[in-house]
Amino acid sequence: MFNLFLAVSPEIFIINATFILLIHGVVFSTSKKDDYPPLVSNVGWLGLLSVITLLLLAAGAPLLTIAHLFRNNLFRRDNSTYFCQILPLLSTAGTISMCFDSFEQERFDASESIVLIPLPTRSMLLMIPAHDSIAMYLAIEPQSLCFYVIAASKRKSEFSTEAGSKYLILGAFPSGILLFGCDCSMIYGSTGATHFDQLAKILTGYEITGARSSGIFMGILSIAVGSLFKITAVPLYMWAPDIYEGSPTPVTAFLSIAPKISISANMSRVSIVGSYGGTLQQIFFFCSIASMILGALAAMAQTKVKRPLAHSSIGHVGYIRTGFSCGTIEGIQSLLIGIFIYASMTIDAFAIVPALRQTRVKYIADLGALAKTNPISAMTFSITMFSYAGIPPLAGFCSKFYLFFAALGCGAYFLAPVGVVTSVIGRFYYIRLAKRMFFDRPRTWILYEPMDRDKSLLLAMTSSFITSSFPYPSPLFDLTHQMALSSYL
Repeated sequence: MFNLFLAVSPEIFIINATFILLIHGVVFSTSKKDDYPPLVSNVGWLGLLSVITLLLLAAGAPLLTIAHLFRNNLFRRDNSTYFCQILPLLSTAGTISMCFDSFEQERFDASESIVLIPLPTRSMLLMIPAHDSIAMYLAIEPQSLCFYVIAASKRKSEFSTEAGSKYLILGAFPSGILLFGCDCSMIYGSTGATHFDQLAKILTGYEITGARSSGIFMGILSIAVGSLFKITAVPLYMWAPDIYEGSPTPVTAFLSIAPKISISANMSRVSIVGSYGGTLQQIFFFCSIASMILGALAAMAQTKVKRPLAHSSIGHVGYIRTGFSCGTIEGIQSLLIGIFIYASMTIDAFAIVPALRQTRVKYIADLGALAKTNPISAMTFSITMFSYAGIPPLAGFCSKFYLFFAALGCGAYFLAPVGVVTSVIGRFYYIRLAKRMFFDRPRTWILYEPMDRDKSLLLAMTSSFITSSFPYPSPLFDLTHQMALSSYL
C-alpha cells in the first residue's frame, strides 16, 4: 500500500498544492484588512516551489518496486513514464518563471491564472502513463478546459477574450470526436474493450472483417483527429496562430510545449501496444509532411513577432511526427530528442518575447537595431532562431539530424528529403528576424528596459543547453535511448 502511494504521490501532491494555492489567493486577495493586495508574485513563487517539489518526487520515484502494481490497471508505470513526466514539469516551471515580470508589466493581477498553470500539469502526469482509452480521455479533457480559461485570462484584452472563445468553440468538436471514437460507439462498440492490452489481444488474435473492421478504422481515425488538433498539426492547425497571438505570452509558451509532450508520449504508447499502430503511423506520416510544408511557407507572410513562432510550432510538430511515423525504437528515441530540444528552444524564445513586448514591440519591423540597443537579447534571440532553423552546431541541428536519420533507417525515403527541403525554406524567416535585429533601422528608436533576474536565469539555462547539446550529446542520447527501450519492453 505504501508503494502504491509512492507511485501516485506526484499527482496527489500537485492536486493538493493547487487547491491550497487557490484558497490562498482567494482569501488574501479579497482581504480588506490588507487593502486587497495583488498576489501574482506571491502565488507564483509558491506555485514554482510546488512544481520543483513535484519534479523531485517524479524523479525520485521507486520505479522497480511499483511498476508491477500498475501492469494490468488503467496506468502503466515504467522508466519512459517517469522520464516523460519530467518534461512537462520543466516546461511548467519555466512558464511560471516567465509570469512574474510579464504580469507585473502588464498590470495583470489575476493570481488564479498562475494557479491554472499547474492544474493542467496534473492531467498531463495522468495522461502520459494512461493505458486505457477511458483514462486517456479523462486526462485530456481537464487539461483542455484549463487551457480554454488561461487563454482568456487577460480579461481586459479583447484579443485574449477572443482567443479563449475561439479555443473553447473549436476545441469542443475534436473532444467530441475523440470520445466518439475511443470510448463510445467505434472502438468500444466493435471490440467491447477499452484497455490497451485487451485491444492488442483482440486485434492481433482474430481476423476482424466487415462492419467491425470499419468501426475500428473509424475509431482510429477519430483518435488521430483528436490528437492532431491538440498538437496543432495540419490539417487541424487553423486555431493556433490566432490563439497564440491573443493569449498572454507565458500562456502561449505553455500551450506550445506541454500538450505536445503529453499527447506524443501517450500516442507512442497506443501505437506500440496495439497492432492498429500501423494505421496511426500512416495517418501521421501524411500529416507530418503537410505540417512541415505549411509551417515553412505560411510563416513567410507574417509581420507580427508571435505569429511566426506559432507557424514554427506547426512546422516542428511535423518534424517531431517524423519520429513517430517510423514505428521503430530509433524513431521513438528521435521523437523524444526532438521534443526535449523543441521545448528548450521554445522556452528560450518566449522568455525573450515578453521582455521585448513590454516596450511595445509587436511587429517584426520594430526589432530593427535591437543589436545596438540591447545586444545580449539580440544575440540570444538570434541563437535561438538559428537553432530553430537547424544550423550547426546548435541543438536544433542535432534534433533534425536524429529525426531524419531515423526516417531513412526505417525506409521513409520520401519523408526525410521533404524535411530537409522545408527546413531550408524555413530558414528564410528565422534569418530574417536576425537580419532585422542586426542590420535594419527601426521605424522608431526604442529604449529597452533591462530583463528581470528570473528570465535571465531561465535564458542562461536554456541557452546553455542549446549550445552544448551538439558538442556533447551523450547524456541526452543515453537518456532517450533508455526511455525508448522501456516503451517496447
